[in-house]
Amino acid sequence: MAIDVTVRRVIPLPPGQVAAYAMDWRHDAEWTQGIRTAELTRPADGGGFGVGAEVTRTAYFLTRRIHYVLRVAAYEPPRLLDMTSVAGPMPMHVTYSFEPHPRGTQARIRVRGGPGGLFRLAAPLLARQVRASLTKDLRDLERRLTGREGDT
Repeated sequence: MAIDVTVRRVIPLPPGQVAAYAMDWRHDAEWTQGIRTAELTRPADGGGFGVGAEVTRTAYFLTRRIHYVLRVAAYEPPRLLDMTSVAGPMPMHVTYSFEPHPRGTQARIRVRGGPGGLFRLAAPLLARQVRASLTKDLRDLERRLTGREGDT
């Protein structure tokens, strides 16, 4: 994989509350950079959202509109949501995790993937852009959940 980026942020709320919101695909466009729409396009084997479910996202990244499909590989609320791309412009593996922290929840997002071939040369730039976007995602997640303004 061309990039491997992890960001963390302590959010002053219990893990169950943070994870319930962040793991719900219906909220993706509210706190995730660039996502315009998210749709459950394949339910989990037992119905609803869980392992095997697929979410199709429409996003803008580096000024380009992209569509991609993430399949849930692991779903262990309120601790873990792990997804891999099954369709889209590049391979991607996204992991959200939420652990107890003395001040609330240690929220973590890890993204692995990126372009191959000649685009691999742009991996350092792509990684910086992904890190900046993920940092904003966790900031916006905290703001959405706590009603806080400003970067705390």
